[in-house]
Amino acid sequence: MELGLIGLGRMGAGMARRLLRNGHRVVVNNRSSDPIKALEAEGAVGAYSVEDLVGALAAPRAVWIMLPAGDVTEQMIETLVPLLTPGDTIIDGGNTNFHDDIRRAEMLKAHSIHYLDQGTSGGIWGLEKGFCLMVGGDAEVVRRLEPAFTTLAPENGYAHVGPVGAGHFVKMVHNGIEYGMMQAYAEGFEILRAKSDFNLNLHQIAGVWNHGSVVRSWLLELTEEAFRQDPDLSSLRGYVDDSGEGRWTIQAAIDLDVPAPVITLSLFERFHSRQPESFAAKVLAAMRKGFGGHAVKKAE
Repeated sequence: MELGLIGLGRMGAGMARRLLRNGHRVVVNNRSSDPIKALEAEGAVGAYSVEDLVGALAAPRAVWIMLPAGDVTEQMIETLVPLLTPGDTIIDGGNTNFHDDIRRAEMLKAHSIHYLDQGTSGGIWGLEKGFCLMVGGDAEVVRRLEPAFTTLAPENGYAHVGPVGAGHFVKMVHNGIEYGMMQAYAEGFEILRAKSDFNLNLHQIAGVWNHGSVVRSWLLELTEEAFRQDPDLSSLRGYVDDSGEGRWTIQAAIDLDVPAPVITLSLFERFHSRQPESFAAKVLAAMRKGFGGHAVKKAE
């Protein structure tokens, strides 16, 4: 099949290459031209404007958007609407909030344009290993585009999970779970490292846990490789960003009256990592000194 793909970052470019390698016709567009030229050399059709991309596709068109969530994606959809025709489909494969998906689908319905939300996991490894895809939208539209979904995903790595919004909702919770798993691994390895009299080899331990252990996982494989390259992680600063899905997962838990303490605390730990010094810790120290006369450390 043929499709257009807008946004050739790490995920978008990987998706384009995986589609090309499996015989699809892919028309690509990006804000800067170098990624377009690189993919043209690999068989893609380059489009140096959104208008050119739409013009290079036969109706009914399928246009994938692989852009950051929020205003950038919103503006791109606004740009596409007057260029597309009834029966065309927009697929948002970024990390959009599912509430935005529902709103957009309703807006596009007035133009007879279909909308699918594609939760996408796989990162920079998706090109070789495949992208895990969680798709929301009308079943008939999803079926029409399944040749692309099944190409992008590994075996059993694609599912139509429900109506519009469901794809990104499932991906949101997936990322919330990921936050909790990562935090548990991080805390465990810090405990191991703190037991200095055992002189534990963290790379060795991560490796053995990946063979038969109940905590084995791809995240642990990545951790093992990180320790192999830099045993003390001395090249890294302990600053951890978040891209929004953890916050949205916690808000959904609140809205649905579902307790989610592990995911919530894992997000707050990321906030903690961004503080050069915790004011809350200073308040705790002041209280301990006040009620118990406990020793405190003076600021330098």
